Amino acid sequence: MIYSIENSKIKITASTHGAELHSITGQKEGTEYLWNGDAKYWKYHAPHLFPIVGKVVDSKLKVDGIQYEMPAHGLARISEFTLLIESNNSLTFGLNYSEDTLKIYPYRFSLFVTYTLEENSIIVTYKVINLDDRDIVFSIGAHPAFMCPIEKGEELEECYLQFNKKETSSIIEITKDTYLSRKRTECLRDTHTLPLSRELFKDGVLVFDDLKSDKISLKSKNHDKSLSIEFKGFPHLGIWAPETGAPFLCIEPWFGHADYEDFTGEFRDKEGTISLSTDKVFECSYKISIEE
Repeated sequence: MIYSIENSKIKITASTHGAELHSITGQKEGTEYLWNGDAKYWKYHAPHLFPIVGKVVDSKLKVDGIQYEMPAHGLARISEFTLLIESNNSLTFGLNYSEDTLKIYPYRFSLFVTYTLEENSIIVTYKVINLDDRDIVFSIGAHPAFMCPIEKGEELEECYLQFNKKETSSIIEITKDTYLSRKRTECLRDTHTLPLSRELFKDGVLVFDDLKSDKISLKSKNHDKSLSIEFKGFPHLGIWAPETGAPFLCIEPWFGHADYEDFTGEFRDKEGTISLSTDKVFECSYKISIEE
């Protein structure tokens, strides 16, 4: 089921399936900022990644010596959530563990996703509660896809990303199977900006783990409309656009990342995972803002 909330600046719609945003519309001109989910290119809009980010080697998650079949990006994006709270400016969706989730992720949990409107912004909040009698282990992240270019008739090469701090940063190289390699490539040197092009993404997602910035803006050389995402506290960031020419760009704050290609250990020992004690709560949030 689809739900919507709006204020004078912005309107959003979100679905109980995956608790996924389906639309972000500016009220000034009706501009759509979120990817439309055209399955010809990519059927999602803004999936939530839980309890893994990316892929685990051979799609196998190892917990206490037992291997579980875990799909890429986890179970949240393919699960049906329940709308728990609806107000004039917020929506909260919830997902509890079930017999089905325990078959692929052997922990008891509750996951909540809340969207809150503030002026021209959407605050997306994740909350995980450990309902198990042992520590639970997970990664969590966002995968929103934004229209890029924002305006029709533009080319990707006319767009750029602006970081709120000057960056000198490298990316972790990706293997052909979309795992992380142990190699790094410099991507930014003493700059606030990253020009966009299809060539930039020829090897897949750009994975950063050493950024100083906690805000990135998607801008155009031709007009003042822009979109920004603030991700304070998130240790990893992915940036991805498909080589197919589909007009969208993903800016993805993560706690965690895909497996390194040579990783064979227990999930709890994987770099970037979160360990949460019984009855404890983990919470994080990021913010999407539009300027028109």
